[in-house]
Amino acid sequence: MKSIHPILAIPVLSLLLNCNAAKPTSLASQNAKTYAELSVKEGGEWKGKKYEGGTFKNVQNLTLPSSHTDHSYYIRYEGPGWESNKIGYRLYLDWRNAIDIYGKLTEEMVLQGVGQDGFDSYHEMSDWGADILKVGKGLGIGSIGRVVDNEVQHFNKVENTTARVENSKANSKVFVNYKGWETNGETTDLSSELTASPDQRYTRHTIQSSRALNGIVTGIVNLYKLPSIRKTSGNGKWAYIATYGKQTLFNDNLGMAVFYKTSDAEKVFEGATDHLVQFKPTTEKVTFYFLGAWEKEPNGIKTEAEFLKYLDENLAKLNTSNELK
Repeated sequence: MKSIHPILAIPVLSLLLNCNAAKPTSLASQNAKTYAELSVKEGGEWKGKKYEGGTFKNVQNLTLPSSHTDHSYYIRYEGPGWESNKIGYRLYLDWRNAIDIYGKLTEEMVLQGVGQDGFDSYHEMSDWGADILKVGKGLGIGSIGRVVDNEVQHFNKVENTTARVENSKANSKVFVNYKGWETNGETTDLSSELTASPDQRYTRHTIQSSRALNGIVTGIVNLYKLPSIRKTSGNGKWAYIATYGKQTLFNDNLGMAVFYKTSDAEKVFEGATDHLVQFKPTTEKVTFYFLGAWEKEPNGIKTEAEFLKYLDENLAKLNTSNELK
């Protein structure tokens, strides 16, 4: 497959997007350590649920067309993406609403070149890395669902979905608003804010529901049936669930974790496809963190012992300051 070397991604971007790229302020700079983007096709046409023809254009805001679903070929790599110099993530901006992981072989910003040379070319290992996580019917890592009758409901019924990306020197953010999300005969408006920080693997995820609903969950996909690792901080304010082992599409080691406030959590349990944290019903904002640590990243974490030490260091920070910086 053709791939774009990360060092060359910036100079060739205008050619890749046929000079129809977003404003320069939306593009990663040479020395950026975080980046978020949203790229959609223009110049083609909808034929049923699929978008045919056209070229990709980076945009700052998007209202999801009613025709859009999974594999509509309208959004580059199927949703917004965000990255730090350590790792990348993408959100399936459709009924699945799962978060996937891009393992990176470089500390350069790479998302601008991902998926430009084929809709799902990122499933193959390239010089920058690859999509490394198999999500299946799960939540992926750190996304949101709702448990109804012991089954995780995704975002099958939503009146309207909007997304926005924002890049600054301090961080990069993705904002998603789901208006009229219906599950179990109940409807809510749910907002999601995802923040990537320089030199960090974690994403800070803040959600808010307009209706206090039972069963709102986040979690870690567990298609490889790895045991969950659980730990609570010394003062009992924060805790994490985690997994570690061969759980990538390339049969190498990946650690995944979710950090959450114990006061926000109703229970931690095993679902059919995910390790789950269920939040208490609330209309207040709920903030948690999730991360992946791939053994092949530059200076990556290579063993479970190193991964647990890394998690404990972050848990200690939350124990002291109530946030990760």
